[in-house]
Amino acid sequence: MSTEKLAQAQSAPDFSASRGGLSRIVRNLLDTSGLIAVFILLFIGLSIMVPDFLTGRNIVGLLLSVTLIGTIATTMMMVLALGEVDLSVASIVAFTGVVAAVMTSTSGSVFIGVMSGVAAGAAVGAFNGFVVAQFGVNSLIATLAAMEFVRGLAYITSGGDAVMITVPSFFDLGSASFLGLTVPVWTMIFCFIIFGVLLNMTAFGRNVLATGGNAEAANLAGVNVRRLKITVFALQGVVAGVAGVLLTSRMGLGDPNTSIGLELAVISACVLGGVSLSGGVASITGVLVGVLIMGSVQNAMGLLNVPTFYQYLVRGAILLLAVLFDRWKQTRRSRV
Repeated sequence: MSTEKLAQAQSAPDFSASRGGLSRIVRNLLDTSGLIAVFILLFIGLSIMVPDFLTGRNIVGLLLSVTLIGTIATTMMMVLALGEVDLSVASIVAFTGVVAAVMTSTSGSVFIGVMSGVAAGAAVGAFNGFVVAQFGVNSLIATLAAMEFVRGLAYITSGGDAVMITVPSFFDLGSASFLGLTVPVWTMIFCFIIFGVLLNMTAFGRNVLATGGNAEAANLAGVNVRRLKITVFALQGVVAGVAGVLLTSRMGLGDPNTSIGLELAVISACVLGGVSLSGGVASITGVLVGVLIMGSVQNAMGLLNVPTFYQYLVRGAILLLAVLFDRWKQTRRSRV
């Protein structure tokens, strides 16, 4: 080991004990205060300018509309914080939904169907992580390949067509409500809480950020980088599987064509929320605000009956602005 690496290892922070979770949350809130202000101004502007935007029914609908992106963004945040990316999430959503629909209708058991769908997502995620960590394949290429073959598996499993669900109780997963909010909304809320705590208050979260910031230093400090990457990708698969099952319940069928382009919307929300594409920087608060900004804009365009092709332009502009914003922040950090 060179003298420089030895000094780096000796001076590396203790990732399992340094910096309390509370101080990290406060720091993240300060870092995202500008984004929060933007969302508040946007929300006020839309409330004034867009008819029916501020109605209770529309707000509940807005929350429901962002559940898919928001739920998956909680784990995409972890993947990006590692300095990696996962382009296969949309295909995982479609595949797990089809698996859940087939297994539920075949077995007559909602439990078996749900567990099969989530397990399928976990398997795909773990496989992605294994390829990236074990063979050193660029995650962009590895998950791009996974995006194609998992979508193919969805078509093969479904026979190329949507799979109808014959067990009525399966639909309760997407329609049951508590305190006025449906199960998908509560699932998204729980995911933000769980992964917010995981990121800010556990050694696991600190190790993710440390690995994304400097994988070599993290490895020298005792972090099992390979196992960490597999675990994070597996978590991404699990959450995408849960989201796929809930989406299938809401639609009433398993559709292999669903969620095309979802991965870009999820990544856009994360980057807009302050997650660095180069790794090492992530904020659960920022991701939440990023999801709400994108959802509010999409909801407003729907209320204003903006044609679909113009909506593509707006979403593309948001992604570009998010990437430029991320680049600006990286440049600013390098000057500090």
